[in-house]
This record gives sequence, C-alpha cells and structure tokens, in this order.
Amino acid sequence: MDRDGTPTPAFTEFVEVAWPGLYRTASLLLGDHQLAEDLVQDALAKTCVSWRRVREPAAARSYARTVLVNTAASWFRHRSWRREWPTDELPETAVGGDPSDRPAVVAALRTLPPRQRAVVVLRYYEDLSVREVADTLGISEGTVKSQTSHALDRLRVALGDDVVPAPSSGLQRSRP
Repeated sequence: MDRDGTPTPAFTEFVEVAWPGLYRTASLLLGDHQLAEDLVQDALAKTCVSWRRVREPAAARSYARTVLVNTAASWFRHRSWRREWPTDELPETAVGGDPSDRPAVVAALRTLPPRQRAVVVLRYYEDLSVREVADTLGISEGTVKSQTSHALDRLRVALGDDVVPAPSSGLQRSRP
C-alpha cells in the first residue's frame, strides 16, 4: 500500500491475476458464491495490508491462499452459516465440464468437516503437494495424508467410485 492508503500498482495487478483462482478455492471451501466473494475480499484486504512484506512476487499467491484458508477456518469456528440444512430439493447434476462446477461434487464437499474440505481443495483443485498443504494449513504432513484419506472415503461413498476412484484405481498422486 502507498503511504496514502491506496493499493500499489503491483498489488492491483496481483489481484487481477489471482482473483479467479482464489475465488474458485473459496467457492469450493464454502459452497456459496456470495460468501466466497466475501472471503476472497477479506483475504485480499489482509494481503494488501501485508503487501510490503511480500518480497517475492511468486510467493504472493501462496501467501494470499494461506490467508484465505486461515480466514475460512476462522469463519468455520465463529459462524453458524456453516451448518448444512436438509431441503426437499436435490441439486441438478451437471454433465461434463470442470468437476468443481458440478453441483453434486460441491454438495459432497460441503458435507466434509472444514479441515478435510480444505485438504481436498488444496490437494486436488489447487494441485499442491502434501508438504505445501501442510505448510498452508499449519499441520503435519501425516495429518494431511490421514485427512485426505478420510475425506476421499466420504466422497467415494457420496459420489461413487466413478467420480472418486479407489486408490488402487490410479488416484494416487505422483507428488508426495
């Protein structure tokens, strides 16, 4: 931020580039598009305040993602909107396209506890390694692995093996 409180051109450029990815992550974490926009705005506001400390432009995205996930975790602890309420309407099923846009996948993600949801989103949608997820969430690599396993088991039950294949079917990742 400049001395007068306005964002620097570098930060403005960063926001334009980073917004879509941060929004997608927030949307998958929260399952609600309006709340996702609020979460991204909060995370970017916090990132803007700390912008002078970002030494490497390549690290800015990772920093903002960590702020976003930590802010979401805070929301999960303090807000009642995180609870799911049953409805009489089933979501429409999408065909093709990005799996993150499929209502059934988003609905299944919403059933996961917050940490499992964060681990799955960061591992499989953000394509982070186990170590990167552990660093982002401030947990051990073993916790990332166990939370991933539990989450995938729950998603497999909810969505079926054709959407979430069993580990022996090739789901295991090459990156540790």
